[in-house]
Amino acid sequence: MRWSILGALAVAAAFAGGAASEAQAQARPPAGLNSMLLDVQEEPGRVPSPDEEQLDPTFRRQPVYFRTNEPPGTIVIHTDERFLYLVLGDNRAMRYGIGVGRDGFQWSGLQKISRKAEWPDWTPPPEMIQRQPYLPRFMAGGPGNPMGAAALYLGQTVYRIHGTNQPQTIGYAVSSGCFRLVNSDVADLYSRVPVGTKVIIRQTPAL
Repeated sequence: MRWSILGALAVAAAFAGGAASEAQAQARPPAGLNSMLLDVQEEPGRVPSPDEEQLDPTFRRQPVYFRTNEPPGTIVIHTDERFLYLVLGDNRAMRYGIGVGRDGFQWSGLQKISRKAEWPDWTPPPEMIQRQPYLPRFMAGGPGNPMGAAALYLGQTVYRIHGTNQPQTIGYAVSSGCFRLVNSDVADLYSRVPVGTKVIIRQTPAL
């Protein structure tokens, strides 16, 4: 893949920290996660520093125990937990911290990866422009693009699993329905899953 220098450095750093201990693998999201909301405006052109890309340990990419009957290669998204799981088999999965849709924009269902793109262009939908009129009508892909280093398109919907130039939003309900990862994590996921991958989105209402 033709990653930019910035993207390549981020991916290298992610792989360097990829070997998680068993204690890390048993980490759980903090209490009250369902109430984690941010009033976030998109910041096109913002390029996060390497330090900003370092997530809280809870949301760092790591192998975990994950009981499922789904075959290896399946993606399972738990919206309420703020985690995306890539099933590895033998009750193991690679877990990624994600940002999810804010109230009114969360959803569940069964999809497949219909397309993949590196450093995708961004065309904000009219509804987003109405909420944030300052946004550009089009932005070419690159490190400052809110779509981040890669995008995995979910069926024929308008939703994607994609990177972000706002790593501080991981673990929060902030988006318009897409699922966002830090760039090093979406690059890792991009390299692991092909077009046609099954994606299960699960949403459990807060108690």
